[in-house]
Formats: sequence, structure tokens, C-alpha cells
Amino acid sequence: MITQSPDANNSKGVISPYGGTLVDLMVPSEEKQGVKEKATKTIECSDRNACDIELLVIGGFSPERGFMLKDDYDAVVSGNRTSTGYLFGLPVVMDTDREDIAAGDRVLLTYKNQDLALLHVEEKWEPDKVIEAKGCYGTTSLEHPAVRMIATERKRFYLGGGLEGLELPKRVFPCKTPAEVRTELPAGEDVVAFQCRNPIHRAHYELFTRALHANNVSENAVVLVHPTCGPTQQDDIPGSIRFQTYERLAKEVNNPRIRWSYLPYAMHMAGPREALQHMIIRRNYGCTHFIIGRDMAGCKSSLTGDDFYGPYEAQNFARDCASELTMETVPSLNLVFTEEEGYVTAEHAEARGLHVRKLSGTQFRKMLRNGEEIPEWFAFRSVVDVLRNA
Repeated sequence: MITQSPDANNSKGVISPYGGTLVDLMVPSEEKQGVKEKATKTIECSDRNACDIELLVIGGFSPERGFMLKDDYDAVVSGNRTSTGYLFGLPVVMDTDREDIAAGDRVLLTYKNQDLALLHVEEKWEPDKVIEAKGCYGTTSLEHPAVRMIATERKRFYLGGGLEGLELPKRVFPCKTPAEVRTELPAGEDVVAFQCRNPIHRAHYELFTRALHANNVSENAVVLVHPTCGPTQQDDIPGSIRFQTYERLAKEVNNPRIRWSYLPYAMHMAGPREALQHMIIRRNYGCTHFIIGRDMAGCKSSLTGDDFYGPYEAQNFARDCASELTMETVPSLNLVFTEEEGYVTAEHAEARGLHVRKLSGTQFRKMLRNGEEIPEWFAFRSVVDVLRNA
């Protein structure tokens, strides 16, 4: 087990990255051509690969410095911890079907006409994906989106080794690096991270602004709204469209206690394991607290509709890991909209017999498609406008 001081702050008063040092694998500009010339093979990356490469290069996955070797992969799959003792939610691997690539090769990783990084292959192996699925996602059912992903999208072999970064993926949504985000955070204050993979609606806004007043949050804390914009579930709104809704909303609310940024992360819908992964990433971006909701990063069987995880599994697991990460969790309030008092907790509404109004995500999407008026208590008009245009 790796332990760090609870007040592990850097000299600028922002919590230190996990492991103590923010990893930066980007090669200086004048050396990039020479690094490329060392390549013996080339692999074109998937969208998911590109997200992982970016987070490795910029330090989002600190203290990791490359794609995991087999010992670390096995350790994370079996016990959400690397072989050296660091917590880690999910393995970070590079996949390929190439039989001609072997340990010792230096592989140029390309993505949409960009040269992202050089991978120094130290190990190559054929994983047991059944064990990976059961360890990471708690199920081997192909009804789980990540199980289906590793079984049908990820290729036969995994490659482990260090990276030399050459270029970050060009994206519709600009993703600030952890170092850039850290310069914008107030020194010595708590930073509460809010993770989402959907457009922000009224309830979300109420949730993360009220989190600033939680008992374990400092008086002058800020919230980092840090949505993932990489690949996610097939029926989710694409990242390029989600990004537009965040941009519009950021201009509209103009709240000085909110920081906005975007995370180039590919969702796994892994419930408890994903909650841990997100906490580690947000610590590297300078966050001290993490809002964790009911059934965070959960998913349902498309056949039975059953949840793969219990409603509080992710919350409980994240809370158990928080002290070792020198972070704190902020449980997500169960907010509902009432005709009498607006947004209140469900417990408050029930105790006072208030009239609760509800609108499901399915109903919302149907109303969008049919051109129906969306109630303003549910969604910001600016967000609705973006979604209608898309």
C-alpha cells in the first residue's frame, strides 16, 4: 500500500498529484523528429487509445508513465492496485492484432493523421479477457458495454511500455492539461470535482453548486465541472455535442466559483472501479473532493433492464479509497423539483408532502425529437437549443 500525507500540497497550495509528481511525457519540440525516426513499426489508434495516450502523456494517469506491463495489468484486474502498490481502478493498455510486433520494437502511435507518441514495447501478451471482465466489471455478460468493448473492439494482444509524447490529439473540444488547470485553481482552497458524461441540466447544476456548502468543504472552495468528452455508451449524446452545451452554459451562468474544463477520457461504465479511476484523475487535476452520485458510472442490461451495480456500490467503494488518495467524497444529494419550493432533497419533499415533478431522460429525448416545449425547471434553455440544433 502506498500512503501519502493528508496535506500533500505542492508549493502553490494545490494538492499534489497522485504519487507526488505530475507526469509529463511530452518530448521537446526540437527532439520530436529524432524520436519519430527511431520507430520500427506504426499502429493507428482507436478513439479510446487516443484518450489513454493523451492522459498518460499529460499526467492525468500519474504516476503511470506508459501502458501497463503485465504485472501491473494483472494486479489492477485482480485488486485495483498496481504491482508497486498504487491504487488504480482500471488497466490502461494498448491493444493490437499485429503478430509482427514484439518486445524491443518502438511503435509510432498515430491517430487521424497525427503522430501522437512513440511506444517502447517492453512486453506483449495475450490477455484472458474473461478474467479481465470479471475482475474489472464484476460480470462476463456481453450486455455490459465495457465487457462487449474488450471482447469485440479490443484486439488480441496487449502491449506494455513507456511513452514519448509527440502531439496531443486535435479535438473539437479543447482539453486543458492537469498543469494548466492547476494554475487556475485558488491556492489553499478545496476544489470539488463534478464528473458527468451528459449535458448538464438544472438538477446537475443545483447538485454541484450545493456541494460547495457541504460540511467537509472549505468556505471559499470552487467546483471544477470536468465532463468526459471521449467515447461512452452508444446511446449517449456525442462528445462534440455535449461540449457545445457546456460552452453555452458556462457563458450563461457566469459563476466565479465554477471552473470549467473537459476530460479526454473514454468511459467504461465500470461502476465502483470507474469511480476510483475518476478520483485519481481528478486529484491529478488538483481536486481535493469528488462528488459521487448514486450508481455512478453504472449501466443496465439491455435485455433485462437490471442494473449491473447496486445504487451505493460506487459511493461506498470511493469513500473507502478516499483517505488513501488524501481526498474526500461529497455524496450526491438526491434532489427533486417541487411545485412549492423548487429543488429540495427527496427526503425533505416526502416529509412535507410536497408535489414532485418528474421527467425521465427517455421522456426528455422524446420531447426533443417531437419539438415539444421542455420545462425550464428541468433543462436550461441554452442547453435545449444546442440539442435541438444537433
